[in-house]
Amino acid sequence: MSENTHSGAAETEPEPIQAVPLRRPGRWIAGAIVVIALVLIVWGAATNEAYRWDIYGQYLFDRRISEAAWNTVQLTVLAMLIAVVLGVVLAVMRLSPNPVLKSVAWVYLWVFRGTPVYVQLVLWGLFPSIYKQLDIGIPFVHQFFHIDLQSLNAAFLFAVIGLALNEAAYMAEIVRAGIGSVPDGQIEASTALGMSWAQTIRRTVLPQAMRVIIPPTGNELISMLKTTSLVAAVPYTAELYARARDIAGSNFQPIPLFLVAATWYLAITSILMVGQYFVEKHYSKGMTRHLTARQLQALADAEGKAVVIQPTPPTDPTIPGGERK
Repeated sequence: MSENTHSGAAETEPEPIQAVPLRRPGRWIAGAIVVIALVLIVWGAATNEAYRWDIYGQYLFDRRISEAAWNTVQLTVLAMLIAVVLGVVLAVMRLSPNPVLKSVAWVYLWVFRGTPVYVQLVLWGLFPSIYKQLDIGIPFVHQFFHIDLQSLNAAFLFAVIGLALNEAAYMAEIVRAGIGSVPDGQIEASTALGMSWAQTIRRTVLPQAMRVIIPPTGNELISMLKTTSLVAAVPYTAELYARARDIAGSNFQPIPLFLVAATWYLAITSILMVGQYFVEKHYSKGMTRHLTARQLQALADAEGKAVVIQPTPPTDPTIPGGERK
């Protein structure tokens, strides 16, 4: 009786539901409108004589522009390196129980985050006028040497210092947030395992904090690249924007020259974004619970069990990656 009942239930089992995706005409209409608008914008720019695309092509790979782009990259990298190191020091000072160090770091952040970077760069340009010479030695005892700042042509140096000191204030908060994101239990566990303070920072805190630090740091690096256009306030005029402006002032064609500068900025920014993607991918290991094929195989070997790996896309069964015994 029970066998007939089970067989009858199996015969009357309903067929699988054939799901039909919903029609969404609004998406297609919105997409078509956006595509049409983009085509019209591109067509209008291509046919507008004011853009002078012939001048644009003439100066896009001009030697003066490419050298200025390289100077811009040097400004960005040097200023960012100094900012990262100083930002780490300021973050440690902010987290220090020493009230003097904490207060000094707070005042630094208050000043450099509270004033415009252009004003700071102007003051760095006036630095030789404020301090005519720099004496180095033991105060009131002996001076080893002095530097005549007014005779020193160091616009590039002052531009790097101005950008770095301003950026360090923001990097300090980024680093402090990254260190604060690591749970206290991680540090306690490392201490319980017998790790020293340096080992705890290097093996436990920083690898986890980098997941929080890297994304905003990449954004700050890209922002630094664009902020270099303000170093004319120092004045330093060998970077990309200032060089394009100087050429535009000589041939009276500002529109194509500024488009050339914008193209170089976009190209450098794109390279930085690709690098940021791979760095973030490196430090995001272990964030997901989904195991890779290699991790599954290692786990199966450790447990002495067989594991079936489903390759994606499906490959020939003779290729390694199928059933593992």
